[in-house]
Amino acid sequence: MGITRTHLSVSLDGFAAGPRQSVEHPLGVGGDRLHTWVFGLQAWRAEHGMTGGEVNASSAVVEEVQGNVGAVVMGRGMFGGGPGPWNEEDPWTGWWGEDPPFHAPVFVVTHHPREPLPMAGGTTFHFVTEGPEAAVEQARRVAGDRDVLVAGGAATVRDCLNAGLLDQLDLHLVPVLLRAGERLLDGVDDVRLEQVRAVEAPGVTHLRYRVLR
Repeated sequence: MGITRTHLSVSLDGFAAGPRQSVEHPLGVGGDRLHTWVFGLQAWRAEHGMTGGEVNASSAVVEEVQGNVGAVVMGRGMFGGGPGPWNEEDPWTGWWGEDPPFHAPVFVVTHHPREPLPMAGGTTFHFVTEGPEAAVEQARRVAGDRDVLVAGGAATVRDCLNAGLLDQLDLHLVPVLLRAGERLLDGVDDVRLEQVRAVEAPGVTHLRYRVLR
């Protein structure tokens, strides 16, 4: 049976996104600095339909966290399109173009209903209005023996931690200070974690935690 897990890049001061997130700055101002370690990797580029790239100590980590995913859960902020009801005249289809990198069903937690959105490469976005618990339940049902990845953003990961839905937390700790934005663990209840590994790599340290019940 698969597990429910997440992996996110965080700054040394605990932020998973920079301030003032918008269509122009989906990661917040300065938030792209959290991900420079991964953008040049061959493993990441291949997942996004690009060729070339670097191989280093992060490569095996990225291949592992991207692998064995049977379904994905994300928040409305990560899917994008702005707050409020969906714009039916110019429907938002995500940040990723016609062939999103998920290649699995994606369950978007939102307050506003919308019909499923099929895309190329096996990705279909389903919009869940009953909260993260319902989204994870639906994702687990279709994932079968594979894992459910809670892809973000930070608020959705916090909600899943507080609801006891996550089994594993992979954090990519980046040596930058954002000083503002959205902290990953602000408002998280007394969740007990057990560190199970640490991997040093250029520009990042990969930390894995098991969530204890």
